[in-house]
Amino acid sequence: MSKRFPGVDAVTDVSLDVFAGEVHVLAGENGAGKSTLMKILAQVDAPTSGGIEIDGVPVVHRGPAHARRLGVSMVHQEFALAPDLTVAENLFLGHEPGRLGWIRRRVERARARRLLRRVGLDVRETRTVRTLSTAQQQRVEIAKALAVDTGLLVLDEPTASLTEQESAELFTVLRSLTATGTAVCYISHRLDEIFTIGDRVTVLRDGSVVTTRHVGELDEAALVRSMVGRDVENLYPRVFREPGPVRLRVRGLERAEAVRGVDLSVRAGEILGLAGLIGAGRTELARAVFGAEPATAGRLTLDGRDLRVRSPREAMAAGIGYLTEDRKGDGLALQLGVDVNITLGAPPTRGGLIDLRAERDEAEHYRDRLGIRTPRVNSPVRLLSGGNQQKVVLARVLRAGAGVLFVDEPGRGMDVAAKSEMFRQLDELASEGRAIVLISSYLPELMNMCDRVLVLRAGRVAGELDRAEFSERRLVALATGAGGGDE
Repeated sequence: MSKRFPGVDAVTDVSLDVFAGEVHVLAGENGAGKSTLMKILAQVDAPTSGGIEIDGVPVVHRGPAHARRLGVSMVHQEFALAPDLTVAENLFLGHEPGRLGWIRRRVERARARRLLRRVGLDVRETRTVRTLSTAQQQRVEIAKALAVDTGLLVLDEPTASLTEQESAELFTVLRSLTATGTAVCYISHRLDEIFTIGDRVTVLRDGSVVTTRHVGELDEAALVRSMVGRDVENLYPRVFREPGPVRLRVRGLERAEAVRGVDLSVRAGEILGLAGLIGAGRTELARAVFGAEPATAGRLTLDGRDLRVRSPREAMAAGIGYLTEDRKGDGLALQLGVDVNITLGAPPTRGGLIDLRAERDEAEHYRDRLGIRTPRVNSPVRLLSGGNQQKVVLARVLRAGAGVLFVDEPGRGMDVAAKSEMFRQLDELASEGRAIVLISSYLPELMNMCDRVLVLRAGRVAGELDRAEFSERRLVALATGAGGGDE
C-alpha cells in the first residue's frame, strides 16, 4: 500500500496482515503514516497504489460507508459524535432501523441497549451525548462501530484522554471483542499499554514498515529504537531544583459543581501535578483560573498581589497562560499559518496595520527556540504533526509572557520523541523561574515530572503528595476514594 499527498509520501509500499481475534498495534512517531494507513483501511482515503483483501477477497474503494458494510469500522482520535442527539440516535446515525421511510425509535432504543451492554457502558440510551464524560463518549464511539457487523475495529489513540482505570476498562472490552473473533488495529504512543493489550506490533517510520514482531519479542528500549531510529535515553528529562517563592496562590475556588473550594499554590521553578479521574475538576480548575469559565467564588494571588480574572485576555495580561487539552478545537486556527497562530490575539503592528515582517521574524524565533518542524512559518498549522502543533500553542503562550503556566494533557497524541522534547521544554521553563501546573491522566508523567501532586476528586482536593511520597497506588487511592496510603 502507498499513499502520496502533494509533496509528501505518507505511506510507502506497506504490507500488513491482521488476524481474526488479535490486537495488532501500530507504533511509530507522529507523521510515520499510522493514521493514514488506517484511514485507507477504513476507506476515508483512497490509496495511490496497492490493495486490500478481506477474507481473501479484493476490496474496491468506495468510501467509509462501503467499508462499514464490509465489516471495517474506525474510531478516530477526535470523536465523530453529534453532541445534541441521544446515545441511541448517534449509534444508528445514517442507518436507522425503519420501514417505509419511518424510523422505528423503539427498535432503535432496544438495539442501542444491547450495544451499550456489549461495551460495558451503563448509561441510558436516551441520554444526550453532550452530557457524557470523555470516557463514556469513547465507548459510545466503539458501540457505534459495532452497530454494523464489524470484523475489523480500528482505534486511533483511544486512551489519549482516559485515566489508567478507564483505560483498563477499555482493554477489558477489547479482550471480549477479540475473544469472539473481532480483529483490532490499535494505534498508540503509550509504550506500557502496547505491551498490555497488544498481540503483535508493526512499527512504521517515515511511511515504511520497520518491523512486525510479537509483542513478547520486544522490550521498551527495542521498541523505541525501532520507532525513532535511535536510543531515547530519558523520556522525562527533569532536573529537580529548590523551588522559589510562591507565584500563584488559589484559595476557596468555586466553579458551579465542577470545582468546590479548592486551595492550591505553585512556586517559581516548580511543576505541580493535578491528578484525578475524568470529571474530577482538573480542567475546570485550570479554565476557572484562566478566566475561560470564570470562577463563582474564591481568591487568586499572583506574585503577592490580589488578582481578579474575568476573561482569558485578563489572565494573559496578568501573566497566566493555559495550554488547552483540545489543541485542535480550542487552541489553534487550523487553516491559518504557524506565524498567525503564534501571534494570534496580539499581532505586531505598525501604523495601525499588522507588521507582516515582524510577525514572520517572531514566528521564526519561536520555531527555532522550540524546534517546531515546518519548512515555512506561513504553512497552515493543520499540516503539522500533533507534537509540533502543541509547540505552536506553547509558543503563543510564551510570547504572551506567561510566568504561570497551566498545561493540560501535553503528551496527548504525541510520540515518544515528541513527548521527551515537550517535557524538556517544560523543565527548561521551570528552570527560568516559571510556575507550571501539569494536568495529566497518565501517572508516569506526573510521577516523573512533578515536585508535588494535588489529587482532585469530585471537584475537591482529595490529598496532596510530595515527591518522596509518590506511588501509583497512593495516587489511584486518593483519586478513587478507595482509601488512603497504599491500601
